Amino acid sequence: MDWSKTKTIFIVTFLILNIFLGYQLMEKKDRSELDVIAEASIEEHLEAEQITYVELPKEQPKEGTYISGKTKFFTLEDIKDLKNQEINIDTKALLQAKLNEPYKITESNFEPKLEQFLKDHVLNGESYELWKVDEEVGNIILFQKYEGKIFYNDAKNISGLLVLKINKDKEITSYQQTMLYSFEEYDKKEILPAIKAIENLYKNDHLKSGSKVTKIELGYYPLVQLSESQVLAPTWHIVVDSQVDYYVNAFEGQILEIME
Repeated sequence: MDWSKTKTIFIVTFLILNIFLGYQLMEKKDRSELDVIAEASIEEHLEAEQITYVELPKEQPKEGTYISGKTKFFTLEDIKDLKNQEINIDTKALLQAKLNEPYKITESNFEPKLEQFLKDHVLNGESYELWKVDEEVGNIILFQKYEGKIFYNDAKNISGLLVLKINKDKEITSYQQTMLYSFEEYDKKEILPAIKAIENLYKNDHLKSGSKVTKIELGYYPLVQLSESQVLAPTWHIVVDSQVDYYVNAFEGQILEIME
């Protein structure tokens, strides 16, 4: 037997085995590190990117439903108790009103005066919630709500919308109103937690490093609008840096629309 050759074969074999085992060890280590990265929570990802967010809603429903509502066609019976205003319902789904006397509303008494105006002058006024004040255009915009949750609106959808016109003296002079009624709930599903809605924005590159989620609330967003009805889905409204509005479907998680 040629021991010299045998010895050489053993040495080469051990070297190959050591190289193979070393490669396996490195591969396992790399997989382990990747697993750790993959398992990092969304909170850790946001912290690493210096993305912050306001306190999340303390009471988040675990389940919700789609809702449908009928378009309100205003009648003379509906408006008979609306005093001190001229009403036009020629377009039956749109109530247009002009006040006989302007209604004064200022910054110092804005909320109580607005609440009183809705109570005294607007049909089912308590079912609307303030969205924003556009002083440049001269509008106070309110959206309808259901079970305390607001209907998010846009230029393409005018159901459940109340627009108060104000003059340069901060007086309400007229308004336009649309309304949904006779609501029905159906198809109960699990509600996506608020943090998961934020995660979806992050994964879709809508949250940049250093940005801040300044508002998050649950409401409803229109999915299907017909001439006589409307279907809405539970939706997370998320505001980033107090400037950009995002809407995340609270059932499926998709981003419905971006409004700047």
